[in-house]
Amino acid sequence: MKNKLKVLRAMRNWSQAELADRLDVSRQAVNAIETGKYDPSLPLAFKLARLFAMPIEEIFDDAAKENHDDQ
Repeated sequence: MKNKLKVLRAMRNWSQAELADRLDVSRQAVNAIETGKYDPSLPLAFKLARLFAMPIEEIFDDAAKENHDDQ
């Protein structure tokens, strides 16, 4: 799933490790989410939304849903 996590993190000058600490996950998990290799759990997505004070939909782009809706 595409997301804006890397951009949001960079805007705050946080390293992946710093973001991981704030989320209580590994740096590798942050990297996997940023690169789209891993979709976060719903609780983790809510944690991200609260941390960045944004709706989940503004952080994550469910392109698969949009493609499905077009059919």
